[in-house]
This record gives sequence, structure tokens and C-alpha cells, in this order.
Amino acid sequence: MRFLIKFSYDGTNYSGFQSQKGHKTIQNELETALSKVNNSIYTPIVATGRTDKGVHALSQYAHADINVNITEKKLKRALNSNLPDDIHVISTEIVEENFHARYNVKEKTYKYLINIGEYNPIERNYAFQYNYELNIDNMKKAIKYFEGTHDFRAFVTDNKTKENCVRTITYTNIEQKDNIIELTFKGNGFLRYQVRNMVGILIKVGENKISPETVETILESKDRTKSGKTAPAMGLYLYEVKY
Repeated sequence: MRFLIKFSYDGTNYSGFQSQKGHKTIQNELETALSKVNNSIYTPIVATGRTDKGVHALSQYAHADINVNITEKKLKRALNSNLPDDIHVISTEIVEENFHARYNVKEKTYKYLINIGEYNPIERNYAFQYNYELNIDNMKKAIKYFEGTHDFRAFVTDNKTKENCVRTITYTNIEQKDNIIELTFKGNGFLRYQVRNMVGILIKVGENKISPETVETILESKDRTKSGKTAPAMGLYLYEVKY
């Protein structure tokens, strides 16, 4: 049976989602837990996508094929009993054999948190501790240039190896809640480091180092060298995935 597994995780203590030899990853932990349920058979998962070292997920999905006869509720319980406390299975669902956790995705939402107030050691792994004021009004103007269908090559770190960097962003937003700035990006898919690179240039706008309109110029240039620093990983969350 093919199961769709919905799960969340704190990425602080992992070298990212994808399996890496000699490193602790989310994928390795999930596949180890699945093999224990699946008669000690190696059980690979296929996820909606990868997250980098230190990135978190409130709503991530993966599918896996399991040979044993088990209910959805029992699988959820069994997986959580074999997973560390910083990974949690929210739900499991039996799906069609041709369902694909990555290719069937219609929309992803990412959020990025920036603390512009006093440094908070408790939240240091869960929001970028920028700790200075930013020009939010200009950032709100700049983020709108990302909406629509664009070639995001200027915001993809490994763009030399990517033939297709065209993606569609359907919604963006910036809100300030006390000292936390929350940036939201919703679209049909995102490339590696794309969100963090977009946040990096928005911070530069917020520092009044470039104008909001410069974001459009950089986007159209398709030149990664023009878009500046990559924002740190700890502020990024895979927030929602829709099928």
C-alpha cells in the first residue's frame, strides 16, 4: 500500500532533509522508522521537496510503499513511537499507487521570520536575529515584484546547473507582529535557496541600500551575482503544501 505521510520537524539539529552519508538527516530518521514498521525492510520515501540544514517544516509530505497490512492510525502511532521528539507525523493516508508526493503538488507556502527587536537567545534557532529596524514599507513594495511567472535565475544559487528556473509565485505578503517580521511566499514550486535569496535582497531593501524597484531589475537580469547575500536558514519554514 502507498501511504501519504504528513509530518513536521525542527531542522535545527539536522544536516537538511535529504539523506547524506555520515550526516543526520530528516529523511534518514523517517526511513529508519518506516523500516521498523515494514518488517525491517528498507523503505524509501519520496518527499514534496528538500529543505536545507536548519530549515523547519510545519507541513511536509512524503509517500512510501509499505508491505505490511496496517491502518492509517496505527501507522501514525508506530512512526511517532520510533521517531525523535523533533520530528512528528501529523497524519497518514492511504493513496492510489500512482500518487506522487512531489509531482502532484499544486502549491507550496514558505514563511520566513525576522526578529528586528532585542536579540532573543531562546528563539535563535527559529527566527533570524537581525536585531535592527528595517524599512517595512519599502520591503512591502519590493516583495510584489516577485509575484507572477518569472525566470528566478538571479535568486538561485546553483543556477548554472539548472536549465529551467521559471516558477510562478501567486501570493506574497509581509506582516509585522511586535518585533517579528513575517514574510510569506506562495507558489507552484521553489528552487534551492530561492526563498532565502529573495529574503536576502528584501533585507537589503529594508536597510535602504537599494530601492524597491531594483528588485525588478535584478530579477530581469537573471544574474545571481547581483542579488546579494542568502538569508540564514533558521528563519525559514515550509508552512503548507496543497495537492
